[in-house]
Amino acid sequence: MDDEIPSIRIPTEAFMDEVPTLTAGSRRNEDIALDLMKFIAMTTGYGRTTASGVGFQGSGAASKPEEYAAHLLELYTKCLNTVQQKKGV
Repeated sequence: MDDEIPSIRIPTEAFMDEVPTLTAGSRRNEDIALDLMKFIAMTTGYGRTTASGVGFQGSGAASKPEEYAAHLLELYTKCLNTVQQKKGV
């Protein structure tokens, strides 16, 4: 088995355009909205099938997993709209 594996060289410049240019500390609106949605859902029990959260319980309990997912998507959309309005985008 003296076969050599050929070496493939790709210039580093080929990858430079693929990385978005973000300044230190900046985040995408989608990432911020996702974190906001997670925080709200975890602290309030938003859309859960059982009332296990503390405080405000969101817009009612979901009876099926599909309804729970729909509640979370609705909450994410609201969070994304809020973040975009706050940033002025």
